[in-house]
Amino acid sequence: MRQQIVAGNWKMNKTLDEGIELTKSILETVEKPRGLVVIAPPFTHLRDVGKMIKVRKHFHLAAQNCHHEQKGAYTGEVSADMIASCGAEFVIIGHSERRQYFKEKNDVLAQKVNVALAKGLRPIFCCGEPLHIREVDTHVGYVAKQLKASLFHLHEEDFRKVVIAYEPIWAIGTGRTASSDQAQEMHHAIRVLVAKKYGKIVANDTTILYGGSCNAQNASELFAQPDVDGGLIGGASLKAEDFATIIAALK
Repeated sequence: MRQQIVAGNWKMNKTLDEGIELTKSILETVEKPRGLVVIAPPFTHLRDVGKMIKVRKHFHLAAQNCHHEQKGAYTGEVSADMIASCGAEFVIIGHSERRQYFKEKNDVLAQKVNVALAKGLRPIFCCGEPLHIREVDTHVGYVAKQLKASLFHLHEEDFRKVVIAYEPIWAIGTGRTASSDQAQEMHHAIRVLVAKKYGKIVANDTTILYGGSCNAQNASELFAQPDVDGGLIGGASLKAEDFATIIAALK
């Protein structure tokens, strides 16, 4: 049975003190989540936030990125091994902002997935299409290419550790949100694609999150869709009450 997850991606927000206060507020506001709650603060906050949440069942720590090499002369970068040593269990890979601003390609993301799994981290692998792809109705093929290039080299045992996050790029930070029908269509297409590669049992066990302006107002409708297993939340994860409302929407 697949896991229900709400993951909060803080991106480049909150000082350490502010992050500690936000974590405290989230822990006070969220009592008994139905699924897993994953918090992805900046690298500088991992150790402190991790210590706060490790005492709570169903709460888990994630990093927002990792380097594709295990170690070396890469000034300013952070390895999967370093992330794991801070107590993280998950790492976000392939977020659209990494693809867009840092020009990360599918082959590099495949390397990141490999090194994350080798260090015991569960990748939250992001995929999604820009607006011009959606407008010409080639979004399913576009996302399929991302998944095939970066994930489908994995053996079944490793693939089962991956969480997929579908994030329509045109809906990230824009205030626009895919309708629940649009989200379900793509989530179902992803699950069908996984089934063709790994079989129906693996596909049915794969957690697929929705990311793209998911908020306290629309989370219930999105999460009610049969193939939507939770959300990768950006801005709304920076407010404890909104984040708690989204978590409560898990089915």
